Amino acid sequence: MNDQTLSETIEALLVARNPRQMQTARAALQPGYCLRAAGLLRDIHGTVLIGTGFPVGNTFETDGPVGAIALYQGLEALGARPVIACASPLAEALAADYRVLTLACAPGDGGERAATDWLAANNPAAVVSIERPGVTADGHYYNMRGEDISPRCGVFDPFLTHASCPTIAIGDGGNEIGMGKIAGAIAALDIRVAVTDCDELLVADVSNWGAYGLLAFLGLWSQRDLLGEFSPLATLRYLSERGSVDGVTRENTLTEDGMAPTEGDAVIREIRQLTGFLQD
Repeated sequence: MNDQTLSETIEALLVARNPRQMQTARAALQPGYCLRAAGLLRDIHGTVLIGTGFPVGNTFETDGPVGAIALYQGLEALGARPVIACASPLAEALAADYRVLTLACAPGDGGERAATDWLAANNPAAVVSIERPGVTADGHYYNMRGEDISPRCGVFDPFLTHASCPTIAIGDGGNEIGMGKIAGAIAALDIRVAVTDCDELLVADVSNWGAYGLLAFLGLWSQRDLLGEFSPLATLRYLSERGSVDGVTRENTLTEDGMAPTEGDAVIREIRQLTGFLQD
């Protein structure tokens, strides 16, 4: 199949379970968004900033960091210089093994100065957001339960709004950065919709899986089985040892949004079959 057809097939796969109505979000996007987003990362050898981390209580959830680490490893393997942007305590959890930019939790000036200074100093080739809280129309951040998490979530929106490079966002509910692109279409969902836009938005039942859609094309174009080189389960264990929790159950388990790791494995397996790296 050609790249456009492959993209649309992967896009359908990523929302096939539909626990949070992301099929509605998908219908609001121009088909081929996975392909277009991956194209923005093709042959990049500069800095790629990857924002992630959604606070749950005093720690962080598994959805987001798994995908960020997968994309980090894939981009680094292809010659880019990825940096993960996140707030405490995720920043400290990752700092020994990854390049990390720590985001301030206090809203302050909305993070505008920190973002513009970093962007000017580092001139990234792309900025990606994976399951990052997005600011709403009232200037606050909310989780899926409607709880105000502003003091704990860190501020990443300005890194996209002030970027002069391509921006990509991945979300699975409507309250994440990038969902401003389709805010009208998802306004009826049971969520406080985020308003921050992006160049290309990917939606998935679990945001981590959106990163796999990007890696599908980056691997196909480079003829490298990037998804075969990544282990979601090992990454979940790595995060669990550092205090992660499932965003739905709020328990320290090897799950993503209430789903067993076998669900993510199945998504990867099917994508690898579609891209020819895994035979039936």
